[in-house]
This record gives sequence, structure tokens and C-alpha cells, in this order.
Amino acid sequence: MIDIVIAELQQIMAGKGIDNCVVAPDSRLLDDLPIDSLDLATLVVTLEEQTGREPFKAGFRMFTTVSELAALFAEAAA
Repeated sequence: MIDIVIAELQQIMAGKGIDNCVVAPDSRLLDDLPIDSLDLATLVVTLEEQTGREPFKAGFRMFTTVSELAALFAEAAA
């Protein structure tokens, strides 16, 4: 799951003209990476569509890093 999250983040950043940013599992989404809250929302929706999983169906769950987001999707029932 982490590979899918990283690939989608790289796609979002490439769409913004940013190709040289390293995305690591411990990267903080809104602090370490050049994305904003709209990009993050787009990422979540894209991941939901790709995986068929909805980790926030029962309500918002806090996450900060790439690996935390990946874990939420991995834990969510398909």
C-alpha cells in the first residue's frame, strides 16, 4: 500500500511541475512535501477509487505521515 501512496503523491507533485522531491514513508504530508490540503484531499479520493477502500467511512482518523495514511488504507475493509 505504501508504494501506491508514494506513486500517487509523485503524480500529484509532477502535475505541479515538481519532479525532484523524495517521498519517504516518514515524510510528513503537509510539512515535508510540497503539497497543500487540496492536494491531500485529491490523494485520499484517488486512493479510495483505486483501492475500493474507505478508511474514513466511519469518520475522520488522524494521520500525518505517508506511512500512517498507507496504514489506514491497509486496515480498511475492501
